[in-house]
Amino acid sequence: MDVEIRHAPSFGVARCRLRASEAVKVEAGAMMAHSVGMALEAKIEGGVLKGLKRSVLGGESLFMSTFTAPAQGGWVDVAAKLPGDLRVIELDGSQSWIVERGNWLASDAAVDIDAKWSGFKSLVGGEGGFMVHAEGVGKLLVASYGAIDVISLGAGETVVVDTNHMLAFPDTVTFELRRAVEGRSIQSMKSGEGLVFHFTGPGDILTQTRNQQQLIAWINTEIGSRE
Repeated sequence: MDVEIRHAPSFGVARCRLRASEAVKVEAGAMMAHSVGMALEAKIEGGVLKGLKRSVLGGESLFMSTFTAPAQGGWVDVAAKLPGDLRVIELDGSQSWIVERGNWLASDAAVDIDAKWSGFKSLVGGEGGFMVHAEGVGKLLVASYGAIDVISLGAGETVVVDTNHMLAFPDTVTFELRRAVEGRSIQSMKSGEGLVFHFTGPGDILTQTRNQQQLIAWINTEIGSRE
């Protein structure tokens, strides 16, 4: 599969070009357009239990759409729910990637998408310590709210990232979840900062420049002020 991204970084759309009989897995509802002759199958990938785990815990749709190209090949255009950028991550089987809930968009058919426990007890706005894990060989397409920034960490190098701005990172990176202000929850509330990731390299951390939780809070405030 070849991926061409256009209209980035504000309103990214990805065209997934497929060869004969090649398939791409797409988040339900993300398809914008496709060429004639594409075969579509919507199913609970990996069975009901895995699908429920990916949906309830990983923040993705219960059903996953698979598009398969005809003999002459074809293409599928995909776009995310929120305005922002897209990034293609190349998986070679040597490492998996962890993606924030709701940010997986599409991937090669050979890439396994699952929700896994990530080793911490809770996230603000999340369902416990589950995030989407992608592993296998092929292309992984992730979507951000806002633009994507990359923080490259060397071995032993550490960076602090707000949980709501984290997008994706490889399993070569280790991490801890902490309060923004250590041991002082009142100060965390005053500062507007809650929980943060402490990432230690080596590896690249993908971050998003906008915050979905702030968007939700703003919408709720606007709705409440007009009632």
